[in-house]
Amino acid sequence: MNVIPANELENHIGEEIGVSDWIEITQERINQFADATNDHQFIHVDPEAAKAAPTPWDTTIAHGFLTLSLLSYMSATSGFMPADMQTAVNYGLDKVRFMEAVPVNSKIRAKFTLSDAQYKKNGRWLVKSAASIEIEGVEKPAAIAEALTLYIVKE
Repeated sequence: MNVIPANELENHIGEEIGVSDWIEITQERINQFADATNDHQFIHVDPEAAKAAPTPWDTTIAHGFLTLSLLSYMSATSGFMPADMQTAVNYGLDKVRFMEAVPVNSKIRAKFTLSDAQYKKNGRWLVKSAASIEIEGVEKPAAIAEALTLYIVKE
């Protein structure tokens, strides 16, 4: 676990602070996301149509927003937290770019680099991390994002 005292976060800007566990992107997960979001485009949910389509993948691919939605979980399993953390709240995202499709049965994980840390008040730290979502065995990331997390630490 990479635990950094909150008042020292600014000293670690530019450093990799964590790497998440790998997550397998199964067809069942893709289908559940399609049902939850009403996005049933064939490229996600119909393996035969996806294979027959003139795309570079020859298989179904994860929704970009499915990949992005897993960022909170990946952050939680990245092994990073400020010392004396009481809770962490997803504060949103700044820049997001989808760089590479995630084929079904791929595994993804995220690497986080500390970009900014601002003390707000009452033990609240707004932390910006550059997140790169990797696909196992693929050089180009699936997505990059600037993730914002509000950490509340005991003072």
